[in-house]
Amino acid sequence: MLTLAEFTIYVLACFAGLYILVAILIFFIQRRLMYFPNSIRARPNSYGLDSMEEIHLITDDGLTLTAWYQPPKEGDICTIVYFHGNAGDIGMRAKKIMPYIKSGAGVLLTTWRGFSKNPGRPSEIGLYSDGLAAINFLLTQGLSEDKIVLYGESLGTGVAVELASNNNFSPAAVILEAPFSSAADIAAWRFPILPVRKLIFDSFNSNKKISEINSPLLFLHGYKDQTIPIFFGYKLFMSAKKPKKSIFIENAGHNDLYEYGADIEVISFLQKLGLIKGKETPN
Repeated sequence: MLTLAEFTIYVLACFAGLYILVAILIFFIQRRLMYFPNSIRARPNSYGLDSMEEIHLITDDGLTLTAWYQPPKEGDICTIVYFHGNAGDIGMRAKKIMPYIKSGAGVLLTTWRGFSKNPGRPSEIGLYSDGLAAINFLLTQGLSEDKIVLYGESLGTGVAVELASNNNFSPAAVILEAPFSSAADIAAWRFPILPVRKLIFDSFNSNKKISEINSPLLFLHGYKDQTIPIFFGYKLFMSAKKPKKSIFIENAGHNDLYEYGADIEVISFLQKLGLIKGKETPN
């Protein structure tokens, strides 16, 4: 029969073993917990976007990725590069980009490696390469940096911040929808007892980079966001340089910001910067 001391040691050893096992498991499956691609190859005309063209972007590591492109109606209007989040497919963002197309702006709706039947597997470095391919495409189309707006949604904000903080590229504006300070911060919040900061592969440390961005910034976030709580977005906002603007919506969550007029705020922001024509939308 075990003594109390022996039983205590046994229980502690079991917990330690379980802790190590869970940490090892998360280490090996962490990208499955971060990226949720589907294999749908959506077409623009299936979503009422007949004016958009399906194009192909070539990454610096040789992958060919699907994207949808609509050039601006006029040469002095901006083009929005839309980087979506960590789940779904390109077609799921069709409704969100419609107001920008109607405003006359150009839109380049991208998707990631491993998503929408694209080759490759998603990773932080890979997504940065995918985002850069989108910018390079627009530059080869004759667009200048001062007419390119980067729009990041959720995980896509990490790519937008990375590209905009690069000294070799200065976009006209950066829009961040449901952003985060870093993926490591979110992981530590989700798994507080595990050493995830030391285990994580793809940290997307936007908080470290955002002060390098000189472009005007717009932050959009919902107070009821349970996927990326607003305090992560606020932390990033506080680290950013001016000019910057925040739209924190009281009743919005993670995926419903457009139900509370996020598109109106974006268009107003771009109009005030002279990137979209038309009468300014009231705040």
